[in-house]
Amino acid sequence: MHYRRFGRTGWNVSELGYGMWGMAGWTGSEDKESLASLQRSVDLGCNFFDTAWAYGDGHSEELLGKILRANQGNAAVGGPDKKLYVATKIPPKNRRWPSRREFSLDDCFPPEYIVEYVEKSLANIGVETLDLIQFHTWEDKWLDEERLPRAIESLRSSGKVRAVGISLNRWEPWNGIRAVQEGYVDAIQVIYNIFDQNPEDELFPACRQKDVAVIARVPFDEGSLTGTLTLGSTWPKNDWRSTYFVAENLKSSVEHADALKPLLEDGMTMPEMALRFILNNQDVSTIIPGMRKIRNVEANTAASAKGPLPPALHAELRTHRWIRTPTSWSQ
Repeated sequence: MHYRRFGRTGWNVSELGYGMWGMAGWTGSEDKESLASLQRSVDLGCNFFDTAWAYGDGHSEELLGKILRANQGNAAVGGPDKKLYVATKIPPKNRRWPSRREFSLDDCFPPEYIVEYVEKSLANIGVETLDLIQFHTWEDKWLDEERLPRAIESLRSSGKVRAVGISLNRWEPWNGIRAVQEGYVDAIQVIYNIFDQNPEDELFPACRQKDVAVIARVPFDEGSLTGTLTLGSTWPKNDWRSTYFVAENLKSSVEHADALKPLLEDGMTMPEMALRFILNNQDVSTIIPGMRKIRNVEANTAASAKGPLPPALHAELRTHRWIRTPTSWSQ
C-alpha cells in the first residue's frame, strides 16, 4: 500500500481507502463478512475509512467502531501507534439526497442539528474525536448564512472533530468550490473516475491552491466500471441500484463500459484499470471504493501496489470522459 498526504491536515493516508456504504445500504451484506473484509484491509495497510450515519442509521459506523477497537495496540498491524482514520457524515435533516437549490440551511443542517449528529456518530463509533466530519449534502449558497461558518468553526474548536469536509452532489463538482476557496473545509469528497473527469476543470485546481484533501468516491461508477453489468442486470427493489440503473442509465452505462474493454492490457481487470486511472492524478489523496468481500479488498489494494497506469493508456482513457447532468434518478 502507498500513502499520500491528506491536504493541510498533514495526515498520511492510504491512497486506497475503504468506502462503507455497501455494508449497510445495499443488499447482500452480512456483518461477519463485512468485519472480516475490514480487518483484511487493515492488515494490508488501509488506514482511511469512510462511513456515514445514513449507512444503516448508524450501523456502518458501529461496524467501524468494532474494527477500531479490535486493532488498538495490535502489533500485527503496526503496533499501538498505528492510526486508523475515521471519516463519517452528518445526514441532511430532511433526508433528501441529493440536495436541491431550493433547500435551505434549516432544511438540511441547522447548527443545533449538526451538533446532535456529531454526538450520535461519536457514540456509534465509540471515540472521543472524529478525524473528519463531512456534510453529506451540500450547497455553497448556505455559506451566505453566518450561522454555518460559525457552526463549522465551533466544530473545530470543540475538540470533537479534527477536520471538516463536504460530500458533493453527483455531477456537480462546481458546487463546493466556494467552500474550498473561502477556507471552510479541509477535505472534499467528489465523484471522480474514468467517466466523470469534470472535477479536474475547476475543483481540483482550487483544492490544490488551498491544500484541501480530495477523496475520490464512486471509482467504479456505481458498478459499470467493474465491467460486470449487462442489459439484463437487476437488483431487489429495496437496493439503491434498482433506482439508479433505470433502463435509460443501464443501457448507456453498459455501452460506455463495453467501449473500454478492448483497452485492457494482458492480465488487467476493469476494476484495476479504473482505480489506477485515478492514481495517475496526484490531486487525489485517497480513493474509497466500496468493498464487502475479502477478494475485493485484496484485488483493490493490489491495484495500489501496481501504481498509476502507463501514460499511453491513461491518455487513451481520458478520451472516454462522459459528460452527464443530474436527473430525477441520479440521486
